[in-house]
Amino acid sequence: MADAILELDRLAKRFGRTVTADRLSLTVSRGEFFTFLGPSGSGKSTILRMVAGLVAPDSGRILIDGKDVVSVPPWRRNLGMMFQQYAVFPHMNVSENVGYGLKVRGAPREEISRRVAEMIDLVGLAGLAGKSVSNLSGGEQQRVALARALAPSPRMLLLDEPLSALDEKIRRAMQAELSDVHKRTGTTFLYVTHDQEEALTMSSRVAVLNGGAMAQCDEPERLYKRPRTCFVADFFRDCNVLEAAPLGGADNARMYRLAETPIEAAAADDVATGGAHIAIRSENVHIGLDAEERSFRLPGVLVESTYRGTVLEYVVELGDGQRLVATTTRHIPVTPGSAVTVGFDPDAVVPLED
Repeated sequence: MADAILELDRLAKRFGRTVTADRLSLTVSRGEFFTFLGPSGSGKSTILRMVAGLVAPDSGRILIDGKDVVSVPPWRRNLGMMFQQYAVFPHMNVSENVGYGLKVRGAPREEISRRVAEMIDLVGLAGLAGKSVSNLSGGEQQRVALARALAPSPRMLLLDEPLSALDEKIRRAMQAELSDVHKRTGTTFLYVTHDQEEALTMSSRVAVLNGGAMAQCDEPERLYKRPRTCFVADFFRDCNVLEAAPLGGADNARMYRLAETPIEAAAADDVATGGAHIAIRSENVHIGLDAEERSFRLPGVLVESTYRGTVLEYVVELGDGQRLVATTTRHIPVTPGSAVTVGFDPDAVVPLED
C-alpha cells in the first residue's frame, strides 16, 4: 500500500488459551481513520496496545514508517493515545493538561504556549483554558484528552473506545468532533470500538476482528452492504443470515433455494459464491403489498411486530422455519399469526462464505 505508516506482519499474541492476535497482517495508510471493530474478546484492544508498545507480541513484526518497533519502548514511538477513561489530571487546568506532554519532552515555553492555544481552539474549548478540568463535563474532558494527545504532533493517534463512557447525545457529538479533527489535522487515527454505528460513521476503513483474526477489512459502506462471512453479516445488527441451498452449475452460480423458492443474488465479481448462507438486510425486505412489486416473493406467517421509534420491525417465519426480519417506516396492518408475503430484489441478496 502506498505511503504506509503502519504494517502488522503476522502478529501473534496469546494469553493462555485465548488468542488475541492470530498471525494478523494488515497495512494502514498515512492519514487514514482506521478502525478495529469487534465484540469483547476479539483482540482489538490488545492489538492497539501492541502497536503502542504496552504489550509485547509473541511473534510477528510491527512496522511504523517502515521500521520494526517491537523492541522500541512506548515513549520512543511518538504515538498519542486516548483511553476509555479520560485520564485527565484533576489538579491541573485545561492548558496545563494539554501542554503536559510537551512539557515532559522539554519543549520551549513559547512552543508549548503556541501549541496549547492551537489545540484548545481545535477541539472547541476556547475560553476554558484556565478552568479546572474537575469542573468540566465528560465530553469536555474528552476534548481535553484529545487535545493533549495531539499536542506533541504524534505520528499516529491511538484511541481505545474513548467514547463508550459518554451518553448517546454527547457520544454522537464527539463522533462528529473526532471526524472533524481528523480531517483538519491529517493525523492517522487508529481506533478501537465495539459499536458498529460508530465505526461506520467515522472510519476510512474498518477491520472486523473475530478471535484475533481479521474476518473482513473494507470501506464502511461495502462492509455494511457486502459482508463476506456469516460472522460479519451477523455482527451488524438488522441483517438476516439465512441458510440457502446453492443450486450450483455454471448457469446457476448465483442461484439459491430459500424455503423452497428459487432466488438469485445480484451479479458482482467480488462476492462469495457456493456457500450455504446468504445475507439480506432487514431494510431491503418488504412485507405485505410492498412485497408484490419485488422480484422474489415468499409466503410466511407474521410472528411479531415491534415499534422501535424510527422504524417498525416485523418478524416473519418462512415455510422452512427460518425467520426473516423486515424493517420499515410504514405501519403494515397485520397481526401476529396472519399469513403474509415478504419480498426482495436480487441486489439485496449477498452470498456468504461458510
